[in-house]
Amino acid sequence: MSEKLICKVCPRHCAIADGETGACGVRENRGGENVCGNYGKIAALALDPIEKKPLAMYKPGSYILSVGSFGCNMFCPFCQNSDISHPGRRAPGEHAAPDDLVRLAVRLKDQGNIGIAFTYNEALTGYEFVRDTASLAKSAGLDTVLVTNGCFSKEVLAEVLPYIDAMNVDIKSFREEVYKEVLGGDLACVKDFIEAAVSSCHVELTSLIVPGMNDSEDEMRELAAWIAGLDGGEGKIPLHVTRCFPAWKWQGLEPTDVGLVYRLADVASEHLEHVFVGNC
Repeated sequence: MSEKLICKVCPRHCAIADGETGACGVRENRGGENVCGNYGKIAALALDPIEKKPLAMYKPGSYILSVGSFGCNMFCPFCQNSDISHPGRRAPGEHAAPDDLVRLAVRLKDQGNIGIAFTYNEALTGYEFVRDTASLAKSAGLDTVLVTNGCFSKEVLAEVLPYIDAMNVDIKSFREEVYKEVLGGDLACVKDFIEAAVSSCHVELTSLIVPGMNDSEDEMRELAAWIAGLDGGEGKIPLHVTRCFPAWKWQGLEPTDVGLVYRLADVASEHLEHVFVGNC
């Protein structure tokens, strides 16, 4: 029996047997090689307002060609994109090579398109496709945007960061136990990822307020204080505080109270200059 491959794309470090797939549903062991199983497989494609990523302070009013595949390395029980993110429900999708997407993005310039955004599912499970497409996009004079949970190795970030202009990172809680026990992630890894990204490109962060999980004022205050420290205490990194409409395993939960979302946004504003409310 051949040895299992240890995947180091994210902190899960899945041990993948030959011919099998890691927990994300994307990383495959093919004869001892760690292969990106969703390369060029497109499950979602749309021309979106840049604000939908969400990015509020990067070329507002523009549009961006948004592309997603299948797979995710975290298992948030409230996931609103579980039909493509959860590996047990993968969407087969159409195939598009990096140069296909770049040509499409260029054609869409006359509709206000500024580039390509990697979004909808967790794009970095297939970081090779992000890297290759973003590199070509930059050569074509296009902007590149990454939407991610940030729970990936420094090596993966180093592969894509030179080609990314802006990103939104979803910081889902400021409690390590929530990341490990509820979400299947690693808060320390996400914090390291964000710190590295801030030094290289435009970064905005999102805190999706989930009832009973991350909705306390104390937690928001701690999160906002940490974010403020990322730019030397100036507090200018944008934070999106957004309302959750639970889906997937938690679809029976009520949406987050609108008043709570605004109250937590006010708390974040104690430390941060740019706080935006979403989904309300």
